[in-house]
Amino acid sequence: MPSRSSRTTPEAAPEPPAADASLPHGLKQRHLSMIALGGVIGAGLFVGSGAGIAAAGPSIVVAYALSGLLVMLVMRMLGEMSAAYPSSGSFSSHAERAIGPWAGFTAGWAFWVLMCTAVGLEAIGAAKIVTGWLPGTPEWVWVALFMVVFLGTNLAAVKNFGEFEFWFAALKVGAIVLFLALGVLAVAGVLPGTDSPGLSNLTGEGGFLPNGSEGLVIGLLASLFAYGGLETVTIAAAESENPVRGVASAVRTAMWRIAFFYVGSMAVVVTLVPWDSPAVVEQGPYVAALEQLGIPGAGQLMNVVVLVALLSAMNANIYGSSRMVHSLVRRGQGPKALARLSGGVPRAAVVASSAFGFVCVLLSYWRPDDVFPWLLNMVGAVILVVWFMIAISQLLLRRRLEREAPEKLVVRMWAFPVLTYVAMAGMVAVLVLMAREPDTRVQLYASGGMTLVLAAIGYTRQRARAKS
Repeated sequence: MPSRSSRTTPEAAPEPPAADASLPHGLKQRHLSMIALGGVIGAGLFVGSGAGIAAAGPSIVVAYALSGLLVMLVMRMLGEMSAAYPSSGSFSSHAERAIGPWAGFTAGWAFWVLMCTAVGLEAIGAAKIVTGWLPGTPEWVWVALFMVVFLGTNLAAVKNFGEFEFWFAALKVGAIVLFLALGVLAVAGVLPGTDSPGLSNLTGEGGFLPNGSEGLVIGLLASLFAYGGLETVTIAAAESENPVRGVASAVRTAMWRIAFFYVGSMAVVVTLVPWDSPAVVEQGPYVAALEQLGIPGAGQLMNVVVLVALLSAMNANIYGSSRMVHSLVRRGQGPKALARLSGGVPRAAVVASSAFGFVCVLLSYWRPDDVFPWLLNMVGAVILVVWFMIAISQLLLRRRLEREAPEKLVVRMWAFPVLTYVAMAGMVAVLVLMAREPDTRVQLYASGGMTLVLAAIGYTRQRARAKS
C-alpha cells in the first residue's frame, strides 16, 4: 500500500529535476557572494526612492524597514527550498514540485516576461544617461550597443557573466558604502566643512509623518518593488561550485544587507536633506544628499553609479531570464528549441530573452502611448505573484522535507509555519493597498489578468499531458 506522500493524481507530472545537471558549475563562490551583495543595489534604490521620500517624508525609513522584513521572509523561504533543491528554475521549479506543473509554468513565464521587460527599461535608462553626456548621439544606438555587449557576455561561458557581475557589484557596493560613511560623518558633525543637521529634518515641518498614513502607504508600495531582483542569486547558485553552500550563505546574509544598504541609506538621506526638497525627486535622493554636503560633481558622480547599476541589472536579467526559460523547457514547459546548450550555455534562450527585451525597447519608441504602458502595467505586480507562489510552495515542501529528507533542510524558515503565514498575510495586505491606490490598481489588475491567462494555459497543458 503506497504512502500518502507517494500517491499522485492523474494530472501529476514527473518530479522536476533537483538540479540542472546540463549546466556547468562555472560560478565561483566569490562571484555568488558579490552577486548576492550587488543584487540588492539597483537603479530603483538610487533614483526611484525619491518618489517614495516625497510621499512618505522621513517615515520612508519605516516603509523600507517594513517592506524589507517581508522580503527577508520571502528570501528565507526561497533559500530553504533552493538549498534543498538547487535549480536554475528556482521558485518555478519549487512551485511545480509543491503545487503542480501549472504553477511552475505560471510563475516561470510571468517572471520571464518581467525580467525581459526590465532588460528593455534598463537599456533605455542607461542610454538616456549616456546621451546626457554626449548630446546629439542617437539614443537607440546606445541601446543597441548595450544589448549587443550583454548578449555577448551571456553567450560566452557563465564565468564571463560572473566576472562582469563581480566588478559591477563591487563598484555599486563601494559607492554606497562611501555614501553611507560620508553621510554618517556629516550627521555626527565630524565631516570637515559641513554642519550637522541634527534631527531637524526628521522632526521639522509636518513631522515624521508629514502626509499621514496615506503617504506612508505610498512610500511602502514604492519601497517594496525596489527589492525586485534578489531572487536572481538562487538562480545563479545552481551554476556555482557549491550550490547548497552558496544559497545558504546568500540567504543568511540577506538581513544585514537589506538593513545596511536600504534602511541605512534612507535614514542618512532623510536626515541630511529636507524631505520636501525638489532636488530629492528631480535629481534623486543620493545626488541631493551629496550636494547638501558640498561634494563637487555629485550629480555626475551618481550618474556613473546609476549607469553601472543599470548595466549590472541588464546583465543579471538577461542571465536570469535565459536560465529560467531553459529550466522551463527542460521540464516540458516551453518550445524545445530553447533548451539547446552550446558550450554549456543555453544560447538559444539567451538570444530569445535578449530579443524580447529589445522588442520592449522598440515598443517604447513605436507605441509609447498605448502598447508600452500596457506592457509595463502587466508586469507591475508580477513580483507579488512570484512571492506568493514561493510562500505556498515552502508551506507544502517543508512538511514533505521533514517527513522524507530532513537532512536537506540546511536552511530553515524561522518559526515555521507562523512566519510563513505572517508573510502571506503581508502580501495580501500589499495587494489590498495596491487596489486602493489609483496608480497601482491598474498594475494589479493587469498583472492579475496575465497571471490568470498563464495559469489557464498551464493547467490546460497539464491536463493534456496527463491524458496522453
